[in-house]
Amino acid sequence: GVLVAERESADFYEAVLARLADKARDGKLAANWVINELFGRLNKEGQDIASSPVSAEQMAAIIDLIGEGTISGKIAKDLFEIVWTKGGDPKALVESLGMKQVTDLGAIEKVVDDIIAANPDKVEQARAKPQLMGWFVGQVMKSSGGKVNPQAVNDLLKAKLGI
Repeated sequence: GVLVAERESADFYEAVLARLADKARDGKLAANWVINELFGRLNKEGQDIASSPVSAEQMAAIIDLIGEGTISGKIAKDLFEIVWTKGGDPKALVESLGMKQVTDLGAIEKVVDDIIAANPDKVEQARAKPQLMGWFVGQVMKSSGGKVNPQAVNDLLKAKLGI
């Protein structure tokens, strides 16, 4: 309903969708980003879609980067802020600013191992109560500045904790 409430909003979303590399995979993600991030920011700033500093092309590029796993949702929010305030090509910004998500399992595993070794009490608690694994995920994300792939962290933790 939000996307089609006004013609300009619907046109913007359609323009984003048309530019996505994988419409089937990322259509819903695009809707969420346009509604929550873009419309939310426009509303907060008292602007309408016509005066948006983020173009449909830039929005689609951010969504493509999330969809292909190049950046995480957290990194995407930082990237959106940069594009909103300074403009630029999202893909080029990710490269030049070193914002890529870490997907190297060796690097992620070292961080996971360090956190497990430093918290033996939490390891036992997590084995007894698997939902506490989220604490470890949070610690890994914190120590990496949010740049690691959360799914890879979850998979590694499950294997290492025997959950």
